[in-house]
Amino acid sequence: MDPYKYRPSSAYNAPFYTTNGGAPVSNNISSLTIGERGPVLLEDYHLIEKVANFTRERIPERVVHARGISAKGFFEVTHDISNLTCADFLRAPGVQTPVIVRFSTVVHERASPETMRDIRGFAVKFYTREGNFDLVGNNTPVFFIRDGIQFPDVVHALKPNPKTNIQEYWRILDYMSHLPESLLTWCWMFDDVGIPQDYRHMEGFGVHTYTLVSKSGKVLFVKFHWKPTCGIKNLTDEEAKVVGGANHSHATKDLHDAIASGNYPEWKLFIQTMDPADEDKFDFDPLDVTKIWPEDILPLQPVGRLVLNRTIDNFFNETEQLAFNPGLVVPGIYYSDDKLLQCRIFAYGDTQRHRLGPNYLQLPVNAPKCAHHNNHHEGFMNFMHRDEEVTISINLCYMLQLLVF
Repeated sequence: MDPYKYRPSSAYNAPFYTTNGGAPVSNNISSLTIGERGPVLLEDYHLIEKVANFTRERIPERVVHARGISAKGFFEVTHDISNLTCADFLRAPGVQTPVIVRFSTVVHERASPETMRDIRGFAVKFYTREGNFDLVGNNTPVFFIRDGIQFPDVVHALKPNPKTNIQEYWRILDYMSHLPESLLTWCWMFDDVGIPQDYRHMEGFGVHTYTLVSKSGKVLFVKFHWKPTCGIKNLTDEEAKVVGGANHSHATKDLHDAIASGNYPEWKLFIQTMDPADEDKFDFDPLDVTKIWPEDILPLQPVGRLVLNRTIDNFFNETEQLAFNPGLVVPGIYYSDDKLLQCRIFAYGDTQRHRLGPNYLQLPVNAPKCAHHNNHHEGFMNFMHRDEEVTISINLCYMLQLLVF
């Protein structure tokens, strides 16, 4: 018997119920007792395993973006930008890359209504041939703060009052009044787009400034924009009360129903680029996440399209355990000196290791779909099959330099 032939799956058509260890269970509705009335025996292994699994079903909730839903599809290049970046998945028009996208609200808990006035998350994981690229953005092009050291404070201000567990705007405004740079994000959040009608009719933005690197080594600053092909639609406060009162998961249902009916949601990807040599020519800091790049000065350039044509198979596995990290980039796309981005590169990986464990990138939804290898070993829930004997690596280029000098 090949011990690696099977992996845990609910798809096996077993003729009987089993324990996690695979043994048949003769009775799944009654505890093992002494006599008809009990007491229950400690040796009832199936009872203990069943209840112990049940009491551990919940994992730590995300600090932000707890309420969300995912869908799968593909990204297809429609315009040639190979002169701007050597990223393999952007190499030529027609190239398709599998993706998974997670939409979310930001502030409130996992079961909160999707009609709250709040920023929405728009995170895309590209499973490229050179590793995963996570573009972790929002439905606003700007954010409240420009320095990551203030992130815990701004989130604490937006969260409910720790004494009453009620979100109160006096607390938010009290803190934001000390951050004049937050005003532009406030304008977005209290504009019509503060309550999207659903996720299909919502824009997305990479928010941060990244860099593109060409084959020749030329570096450009870049901003990413997602534009829905079905247009932008929002809810008024009064409409949100009606919609949310009827179904607090209306946006999740809308996304699922649209894909199930073949009405696949689609977005166009555009970029703005800037030569770093020109950054001092503008009256704004292009690395300041509280500022917008004017489109009349730095026009949008079309790149490709994002199509969501598959619903997820399991909410927990592919939404709750789905983990994004702005630190996951691929050759041809890199970070900038944006202070908030630099902080998020650490913070997102750190929170995923807290929520899911140090080997969260081995979970199927998070693992790269290309060949990958390193010497990261062991740790909680490590299920990668390894049979090599050498667990160190040597940088040959570095060793040659030592020999030369």
